[in-house]
Amino acid sequence: MKKAGTKMPGPKTVEELPQQSALEHYTEMRSMIIRSLVCFIILFITALVFVHQLIPTLIVDDRLVMLGPMDVLGIYFIVAFAVAIGLSIPYLTFEIWKFIKPGLTERESKLTLAYIPAVFLCFLAGLAFGYMVIFPLAYQFLLGIGNIHFDMMITAREYFHFLLMSTLPIGFIFELPLVIMFLTSLGLLTPEILNKSRKYAYFLLVVISVVLTPPDFISDILLIGPLVGLYEIGVLLSKKTHARKQKRELDKSA
Repeated sequence: MKKAGTKMPGPKTVEELPQQSALEHYTEMRSMIIRSLVCFIILFITALVFVHQLIPTLIVDDRLVMLGPMDVLGIYFIVAFAVAIGLSIPYLTFEIWKFIKPGLTERESKLTLAYIPAVFLCFLAGLAFGYMVIFPLAYQFLLGIGNIHFDMMITAREYFHFLLMSTLPIGFIFELPLVIMFLTSLGLLTPEILNKSRKYAYFLLVVISVVLTPPDFISDILLIGPLVGLYEIGVLLSKKTHARKQKRELDKSA
């Protein structure tokens, strides 16, 4: 029999639980990468099956030519790869959230979970901007210049490469406000840092636009404005996030 007044051991708190070892972290990361790769491969194969139905909707130029029978396979693989990347973003984001969840509080866990749909929507917004603004304006401008002195013959491979370079990177660039907001919530960024480093950030954004977009100055010029806007949106979100974080800390200390 247990002695009277003996306190039964209660459930361990989060602080009392043993910390994950480096091996456990490595194992979990390995599992996360494998699951993500499996998801991507499944989506890639699925996209490859239906890509022949998608390609006609992406063609706005009826003068495209093929230089060899293998070109069509390259185009199918490139388009399917891009589709698989886009569709796998929600799952990849969810896997990352699951990986970092043990180190978060319950409130932080719920807050970061809300980033998943936002990440996908921002990516879609970037794709739409690239497809509806950057790509048609840059493509028609370059064709107009080329037609002045040359007979233009555009290969399908070059067309789709230009299309994907005008859309896919911009989808990731549009994640900038969420990245700033997330880093602020972790305490790695503050509105003061963002304001002080604004001119350096603008320069870095110009470099990013030059590196990620097709090598024509029209795409760069068209993208610089939205990049600056995205940065300023990120600053506003950072201010709100930082203010909420400070308020919670004051409430805890009160």
